[in-house]
Amino acid sequence: MDREPGASVRLKLTLSYAAFLMVAGGLLLAAVGFFLVSEGWLQTNGQGAWRATPGTTFVRGFAPLAAWVMLFLLVFGLAGGWFLAGRMLAPLHRITDATRAAAHGSLSHRIGLEGRSDEFRELADAFDMMLTELEAHVAEQRRFAANASHELRTPLAVSKSLLDVARADPDRDIGELVDRLSTVNTRAIDLTEALLLLSRAEQRAFTREDVDLSLLAEEAVETLLPLAEKSGVALETRGDIARASGSQPLLLQLATNLVHNAIVHNVPERGTVWITTGVRPGAAVLTVENTGESLPPDLVATLTEPFQRGTERIRGDHPGVGLGLAIVRSITRAHDGTLTLTLRPSGGLRVTVELPATGM
Repeated sequence: MDREPGASVRLKLTLSYAAFLMVAGGLLLAAVGFFLVSEGWLQTNGQGAWRATPGTTFVRGFAPLAAWVMLFLLVFGLAGGWFLAGRMLAPLHRITDATRAAAHGSLSHRIGLEGRSDEFRELADAFDMMLTELEAHVAEQRRFAANASHELRTPLAVSKSLLDVARADPDRDIGELVDRLSTVNTRAIDLTEALLLLSRAEQRAFTREDVDLSLLAEEAVETLLPLAEKSGVALETRGDIARASGSQPLLLQLATNLVHNAIVHNVPERGTVWITTGVRPGAAVLTVENTGESLPPDLVATLTEPFQRGTERIRGDHPGVGLGLAIVRSITRAHDGTLTLTLRPSGGLRVTVELPATGM
């Protein structure tokens, strides 16, 4: 933004300090003069002029002395004000330099202002924290872009290979080729739709309404019941009405993703998925937990990252795109909720979503 040049803050503070000092000095001298008059040290000669009373000749130099004092206060106020303003504004210059560096893409720079806490140091600490979060967010977005490019490149490369093989072998079974191309194309479409859904959730481009998480959980279970029966996994639902404010389609996608992940990341046979809804003080809660293999604790923290698929327990007919829990995390954040992943002692995972409750 272009602005007209103006006086610096340091100059303004200097003039303010000097003016304040001059006013204080003037008031002090006025008080001294009033005291001298009230005590009879000075009196008028009847013609409007001041003169010293007998025996008080030392007050004759009061007016010149007062002028010299005011001149000294002016010089001292300007010099001292300039020095003090520079000292006070020095942290602000460091913050400004860090801001300019960040504006040019240097997010690794930190102010690191020393000393005890005050307004400037609180501002510097807040700015450093913002840079840390921004740097982590940018790094995450770069990883996401790289992973998304890789994931999108894979089905395209497979399609190209299939077409090259068909071109080299005209007698190859076209039906088999079409089936494989259809599978690859479906995966590419699913990945693209997941990326669009993830973007929509992060942008919070939705209308809020009153939503019952228990109804969404039941709908997700009904949708995925055929997959659960095919996988030999039992689905058990229980809980109470849990009302939250948010997007019904997005929260349905959240519940569906959680149940889907709990089914495909399960033991091969006789697995179980528990879906529970309830309320806590100020929160509507949806919990999905499943049986399964024991996971390393350090792996759990990465499961919500895009394209993280955990172990190789994913079934071949439902491989997913690696965005299930990443979408759940984004939808939860967009609804100002919290997402918690906890390892079950006997194996498997417990995922808890807490959203701000309504109607309580």
